[in-house]
Amino acid sequence: MLKEALASSSIVAMQLADTSRVEALAQALDAEPRQVALTVARGSSDHAASYFAALTMSRIGVPVASIPMSIATLQQAPLRVRGQFALAFSQSGRSPDLVETMRVLHEAGALTAAVVNVPGSPLAEAAGIELPLQAGAELSVAATKSYIAMLSLAAQLVAFWQRDAAFVDALRALPDALERAGNLDWSKAVDELRDVSQMIVIGRGAGLAIAQEAALKLKETSGIQAEAFSSAEVRHGPMELIDRDYPLLVFAPRGPEQAGLIGLARDMTKRGARVLLAAPADVPDATLPLATTADPALDPVAAILSFYVMAAGLAAARGRNPDEPRYLNKVTETH
Repeated sequence: MLKEALASSSIVAMQLADTSRVEALAQALDAEPRQVALTVARGSSDHAASYFAALTMSRIGVPVASIPMSIATLQQAPLRVRGQFALAFSQSGRSPDLVETMRVLHEAGALTAAVVNVPGSPLAEAAGIELPLQAGAELSVAATKSYIAMLSLAAQLVAFWQRDAAFVDALRALPDALERAGNLDWSKAVDELRDVSQMIVIGRGAGLAIAQEAALKLKETSGIQAEAFSSAEVRHGPMELIDRDYPLLVFAPRGPEQAGLIGLARDMTKRGARVLLAAPADVPDATLPLATTADPALDPVAAILSFYVMAAGLAAARGRNPDEPRYLNKVTETH
């Protein structure tokens, strides 16, 4: 897991060396108006889809929804998607429900594409347009480099769709930022979380996708019952859970959401919670460092790499093998 996570910088650099497929899809998207976009994914891939959704809605203005696959596969609903865009995310591209959903959407007239790591997968064939991750074989059950590769590819697609040259330039600097992020010291989190059984991970905006992914990895690799919430949502029902010594991990990268995330972290610290605030160096309350990138929208990509390095160490500290979590398989095939 650790070795694969640290390979992310070189993988993103490889992606950026040839963006022709992403640019071609972006041109097709720009050729006619899209009222809505749909994403199809599960697990870590769905968290990458959430990042794509956040960027697409905030930078392009097209609403994005994650489609429940059973709507297409089990209920066989007559989906009215002609002329709209559907994007699938998958490491293996083999799960039958993903493949069938994309086939249904494609036949219903949607422009369909698949972000996938295994070339020539059934999912890519069903979608018709393949965006290869180029992450190489991923041996650890817990996805790391493939997830970061999905985030990078999602950001590339939005950048070219938006025709934002500055954002494209920022993406070209992302590999260097990932190198820095992989070397940050998050050992304090290992010390704080070594003995916990449950916790909450908080983010907002594009950073919520990172909080969701971190919570999943804490479950997978360390057996911690971690749940992810938006900083706005946690002030509703989940707030009741947070008492003295309750552990929280708050991701507060740059962006319009940062002030609210820092404010929540301060409020919970006053309550007596054990707050780990991941933020850039200019945030006085930060307990975990975050690398900054050439564009705040890319900061969450660097943040999750710093987390992955910590998560591998935390799992080992808890006596677990992060590469082979109990009861889990690398490829999960659902119907």
